Amino acid sequence: MPGAQNVTRILPVVPTAPRRFPLWFPPVLALVLIALDQWLKAWAVGHLLLGADPIPVIPGLLDWELTYNTGAAWSMFSGSAGLLALGRLLVGLAILGYLLWKPQNRFLTVVLSLIAAGAVGNAIDGLRQGKVTDMIHSPLLSAVTEAINGSRFPIFNIADMYVVGGTLLLLVASFLPDAEQKKTAPET
Repeated sequence: MPGAQNVTRILPVVPTAPRRFPLWFPPVLALVLIALDQWLKAWAVGHLLLGADPIPVIPGLLDWELTYNTGAAWSMFSGSAGLLALGRLLVGLAILGYLLWKPQNRFLTVVLSLIAAGAVGNAIDGLRQGKVTDMIHSPLLSAVTEAINGSRFPIFNIADMYVVGGTLLLLVASFLPDAEQKKTAPET
């Protein structure tokens, strides 16, 4: 426009808050994951025989094989199912309570919901039947553990996968630079 001055506006940079899920998301995600875990355990009890030969799903990688565990991973603390179940339940509920009390970014919300769902899923078994139902076996992982220490890799369930997967994701994420640190890091 004729006569218009060239004015440069400097707008303040407003930091954006990390994106978060609504408060209802962590318990709903955990409930869906727990339901899937309990459904698979019920399916295993109804369709697999205790002590039967493994049924290959993906030969060499994944088998169905029913067993029960009254302890924790690798049968540690065997015979302590009730106490372990209460501990798992408290941990799972505490994690969900933390997510409701102090909402986290989406990644952390999903990861912590996974861990909580796994803890509660196995707690339900321990409280209901005094043992945890396991049905997934990996011949590949067993070959590795047999080569290392001569023992078979334990049979597990998807609640275990939630806990281990969530924990591994937390571990990996702890080594990555935080997005906030990237934004505020001085340029060199």
